[in-house]
Amino acid sequence: MAIKIKDRDEIERMRKAGRIVHAVLERMRELAVPGATTGRLDREADAMIARMGGKALFRGVPNPRAGYPFPACLCVSIDDEIVHGIPSDERVLCEGQIVSIDCGVRYDGYCGDAAVTAPVGAISDRVRRLLDVTQETLAIAVQAIRPGVKWSQVAASMQAHVERNGFSVVKDFVGHGIGSQMHEDPKIPNFVDRDWLRNDLVLEPGMALAVEPMVNLGTSSVRYGSDGWTVLTADREPSAHFEHTVAVTENGSDVLTDGR
Repeated sequence: MAIKIKDRDEIERMRKAGRIVHAVLERMRELAVPGATTGRLDREADAMIARMGGKALFRGVPNPRAGYPFPACLCVSIDDEIVHGIPSDERVLCEGQIVSIDCGVRYDGYCGDAAVTAPVGAISDRVRRLLDVTQETLAIAVQAIRPGVKWSQVAASMQAHVERNGFSVVKDFVGHGIGSQMHEDPKIPNFVDRDWLRNDLVLEPGMALAVEPMVNLGTSSVRYGSDGWTVLTADREPSAHFEHTVAVTENGSDVLTDGR
């Protein structure tokens, strides 16, 4: 792995990108109401990012499976869609659904990446618990990140919290390093297994990580939609996704996408 250690200036430039991401996601929460289309969310996000001087990261990312690059600003995934849902005016949000919104921005040469899952109107108690547990899992990771800690320790705490609550961690997709590029080394899973332990990582100050637990109400297994991009749960049960860009500091962790 070629992990890029960031200096203080680079971290602060990432925070500027993170502020745009945070503002966009807060606005998307407001817009995620019954009757809204995912296409409207995408257009609003695109306009916000442009007004704030940023550039959307996801548009144009290649995908050999799909055979065409990602066509939108946001990934917008509804209910059993885990990640990489493509926004469209044909996709109308309905009462009782959940919608995961993933936003990445480049600003001044550096990147920020974060995601939230929002309820659309009133949702069931079990789905609300899914959202709460996934958000708690991200908070557990942020709290555990500090120099000298092995990533396997962080991942084990995340996985334990998810499974203790009766849910499952998605294993086909993991978090990643981030900096001047959206995807940098290392890959950081939200679970522990023998393969990952062989490539364990000791956290150091200056590392910047996109930490993104994806949690399914049912099985951890996934399937792909007909568009080649959208990833869904194999059993069609709902999935939640929360993400922050986090820097490792001398004393712990610093969330770069919380709007500060």
